[in-house]
Amino acid sequence: MKHGGDLGGAMARYGGLAEDWLDLSTGINPHAYPVPSLPARCWQDLPSLGALDRLLAAARKAYEVPAHLMLVAAPGTQALIALLPHVLPQGDVAIAGPTYGSHGDAWRRAGRRVCEITSPHAELAPEVKVLVIVNPNNPDGRLVDPSSLRHMAGQMAERGGMLVIDEAFADCVPGASVMPHLAGRPALVLRSFGKFYGLAGLRLGFAAGPEAIVAELGERLESWAVCGPAIETGVQALGNDAWRRAMMAQLADEAADLTLSLQMHGLSVFGGTPLFVLAGTRNAAGLHEALARQRIWTRIFDYAPTWLRIGLPGGREGLARLEAALQSAMADSGTASGR
Repeated sequence: MKHGGDLGGAMARYGGLAEDWLDLSTGINPHAYPVPSLPARCWQDLPSLGALDRLLAAARKAYEVPAHLMLVAAPGTQALIALLPHVLPQGDVAIAGPTYGSHGDAWRRAGRRVCEITSPHAELAPEVKVLVIVNPNNPDGRLVDPSSLRHMAGQMAERGGMLVIDEAFADCVPGASVMPHLAGRPALVLRSFGKFYGLAGLRLGFAAGPEAIVAELGERLESWAVCGPAIETGVQALGNDAWRRAMMAQLADEAADLTLSLQMHGLSVFGGTPLFVLAGTRNAAGLHEALARQRIWTRIFDYAPTWLRIGLPGGREGLARLEAALQSAMADSGTASGR
């Protein structure tokens, strides 16, 4: 599957309605930020520059964006990823992988030559002008420390290039973000609102980087790229520090519970973030299908037949349902998949 979260194919093959399924195929927080009561005008009026400025100010504070970096809001980071080939330096692109596939897709569609490197610290050919690192990485949770990223940003600038850091899952990993450490260094950092706040359907994301690049991103997004309800919800959510701190602790606890449960059922957990776990099993596709027959949707990868990514079930009831399904799947000799 290209992305998780679309149950249409699952329902077509295995039946049931959307409400019958436990969707663990995404890395989206199952405990969504409570959508506030919004003023009618944010639905009726075109978004104002003043409202957008309030959103950017809230994001700048929440994400600790250095003063020398400009910030732009977009209808999701997916829209920003598609624009990157048109605003960043010409040349080859290195992507630390395996990782989120849309990065490579966007550069290839734009006619750029893409090379996948297995380590973010790999030596780059002189032709490489853009280095893309997802941090924490999706799907294995690999982390590059902020001091190394800061050093990489300087190296890419010296060759006339740019470091791109996709921090889609950084909200729930304390200390992961490079943003507070980028003073004086040029880099482009992407932040996703929908994953940590559990409101992916709102479509909201941000890019912080050098003024000329971010300004061009804004021009290509054109007017009213972010809708009024997204602006108002974003302002309130990003400013709610108490909710953020409490949610970080809750997600860490639930990820630990999920990890322990998977290990007790014979899976080897070797990666992930507080929003998803990456497990190893001899026959990931077989286990994925066995769970799907019980209407639990997980994520498998063509390039790694032993990998199974499982999102948070959302509490004790969901975890109990997953555990029962795993017990049944493991008892089926056709889908046995221990370490």
